[in-house]
Amino acid sequence: MQPLPYKSKLKIVTQEMCDHNGHMNVNYYYQLFDSVYTAMYIKNLGFDNEYLASGFSTFTLEDSIRYLREFKLGDKVYPSFYLANINKKLLHFVGILQNENNELSAIFETVLAHMNLNTRKVTEFNDSKLDTLLKYKSLNNLNEVLPFDLKLKIRDL
Repeated sequence: MQPLPYKSKLKIVTQEMCDHNGHMNVNYYYQLFDSVYTAMYIKNLGFDNEYLASGFSTFTLEDSIRYLREFKLGDKVYPSFYLANINKKLLHFVGILQNENNELSAIFETVLAHMNLNTRKVTEFNDSKLDTLLKYKSLNNLNEVLPFDLKLKIRDL
């Protein structure tokens, strides 16, 4: 499978990341996925400190991780992500981890809600932010059909 449009730097499984079974612990799968999509979320989508200072952010509503192949000490991990869907209040991200043979090793999905930090309630993106997100999604669409079904869904615009 080809990597998803947003590619992160290669990661190497360290001893610290391994558990008593001799493979990467589930906590590190989550940390790796979270750090990769957070970098995309801040750099490419503009959810930076300035956006937080404006009184808005996102909160995670749901995550899903599927473990398909294990990673062991010293293994190379290739993370990639894309913004799968957007509506007026929600974002749906999909990420994958591949091994050095380009085999799919793990699948991550997350749904984030746009939040007004003053009221602590879900709110719509303003038109400018929604346009930015839609443009990014359009420029970073997949060139192939995913070889797996998505578990999480959000309502289309």
